[in-house]
Amino acid sequence: MDLQVLVSAVNQEMAGMAERMNLETEAIIINQCEGFAYQEYTHKGSRIRCYSLAERGVGLSRNSGLMRADARFCLFGDEDIVYDQGYGGQIEEAFTTYPQADLLLFNIRVCPARKTYWNERVKTIRWYNYGRYPAYSIAARTASLHRANISFSLLFGGGAKYSNGEDSLFLRDCLRAGLKIIALPIVIGEERERESTWFHGYTEKFFRDRGVLYHFLYGRMALPFSLRFLLAHRQEMCGEIGWRQAFGLMREGIREGKDGRG
Repeated sequence: MDLQVLVSAVNQEMAGMAERMNLETEAIIINQCEGFAYQEYTHKGSRIRCYSLAERGVGLSRNSGLMRADARFCLFGDEDIVYDQGYGGQIEEAFTTYPQADLLLFNIRVCPARKTYWNERVKTIRWYNYGRYPAYSIAARTASLHRANISFSLLFGGGAKYSNGEDSLFLRDCLRAGLKIIALPIVIGEERERESTWFHGYTEKFFRDRGVLYHFLYGRMALPFSLRFLLAHRQEMCGEIGWRQAFGLMREGIREGKDGRG
């Protein structure tokens, strides 16, 4: 198979990762840890390359994997994803079915509290519906990303200044570069439950960081999109911090993004 899984990991033991994730294709694993090391082995007949690097930030980690990718297709992954048997063949077949697509978005099963999306049908991704998808749902034609010089933000995501959003910014940049993105109702794996590296509740920082993100995602439409976000999720998110206060915090974040203080 001409597919590589680009895995972002933190302080993991490399030897058993391919088994734990049920990898059956090539993979490039970027392990954020102390010190530097390289390890290579074969798992189920596929080459697994492991880079242990003294760096922090999921965006930097994903960029480190993407810059080393040399297969026809790549799939972004995390250390806590367990792939279904046959995922590689499903992805390659999907790219054959949709030759116009540069990126395809797949379903990953997650616990209800973590569920931000679920593709029920085939749909084209555009500027108004790209903000729900995690990086681990994204597969791409590697050459399309390299030609467009697309990379992940170093300002957002686990280990960065702002909590999350590097995946949405990545898809935004792909659309701006003219790449075609299609979401598919195909399930390729599941996420093992674990403690989040960035989410610590719906705190003031959560809403302020979300405001900064919405400035970069939506520009002049950041305020109405913020209001829509809060009203849609106020039951689950606005228990301790009311939605009006949360909206004020998001407005502060939007101003911070505008002022360039990020």
